[in-house]
Amino acid sequence: MIKKIRDLKFIIHNMEKGMTYTELIVVLSIFSIMTSIVMFNYKSFQDKVDIKVLANDIALKIVEAQKSALSGKLPVQFFDSSWSPSYGIYFNTAGTVQSADSKHFIYFTNTQNSSFYNFDDISCSLPPTVGGSGECLDWIEIKKGNSISRLDIFYQDGTSTVAPAIPPNDLTITFTRPNSGPTLKSTAPFTSTVSYVQVTVSSTSGITARIKIYASGRIQIN
Repeated sequence: MIKKIRDLKFIIHNMEKGMTYTELIVVLSIFSIMTSIVMFNYKSFQDKVDIKVLANDIALKIVEAQKSALSGKLPVQFFDSSWSPSYGIYFNTAGTVQSADSKHFIYFTNTQNSSFYNFDDISCSLPPTVGGSGECLDWIEIKKGNSISRLDIFYQDGTSTVAPAIPPNDLTITFTRPNSGPTLKSTAPFTSTVSYVQVTVSSTSGITARIKIYASGRIQIN
């Protein structure tokens, strides 16, 4: 009985000693490594989510242009009796601020039936002037360091503007009633019949997503 009491006191005494300095350093190091791994994975995960959200936002804006055209929505800008409801999206990766660039794109109404975006005589970032001649309806800014990195054209004959070919800097996607399919234009001439165009968005860490706009009017996110 006395021996058991002594053994119990020995165990209690050892338990009261707690962790040694070395053991504490090891535990803290493990927690530090685990935290670093979690934070790194979270940043990668957040970048993927942000890029998917951006791609979805761009696709929704294209769909908005398509629906506005098909529904015959009338803009506040000037139009005459020959005007057909036309709406579109304008991209220009080599453009400048207040127009379109890798950080901005433009939602517009095509008042001149040209299938191209006609630049406003006022700042696109300002509200459109009632009765004005400007076509800009919305100047959308891309945030969180993300950007539009490429605009590519894919042709029905199997060729495309992907590397080593040089992609166009600009792309205009216009929808005109009653057609659900877009009119696709660029200042760089198309070499064949277009199957679809592709807008690539990228994060600062290199994560990408792609929006495909088909000649039929179908819009797909990859």
